[in-house]
Amino acid sequence: MLLTLDMGDPRPLHEQVAEAIRRAVAEGSYAQGDRLPPARDLAAALGINANTVLRALRDLRDEGVLEFRRGRGVSVLSRPNPRSVIEEKLRSLLAEAVQYGYRHDDVIELIRELS
Repeated sequence: MLLTLDMGDPRPLHEQVAEAIRRAVAEGSYAQGDRLPPARDLAAALGINANTVLRALRDLRDEGVLEFRRGRGVSVLSRPNPRSVIEEKLRSLLAEAVQYGYRHDDVIELIRELS
């Protein structure tokens, strides 16, 4: 799994990690029952603290996306709702647009132009 974080993104890192994992599962990089790499390995690959990754994993467990099993690690329990994945991407897009001075109406107009 290739996860990347945007250090310029104002959202907390654990939210970015959760979004990246959620997207990977939704896109089929991981199927139901597949195990994820250990949190320490993910943290080392991303250059962040393991506790940050663990917080993201716990959030995804609470959403019903991941399952923790003692001695077996973290595995995919189910695919996230596609709507929630799109909503998360839209929140990210709107936050970035605001950083560049765009209003939400401007983004909606851009989407209409591209459709």
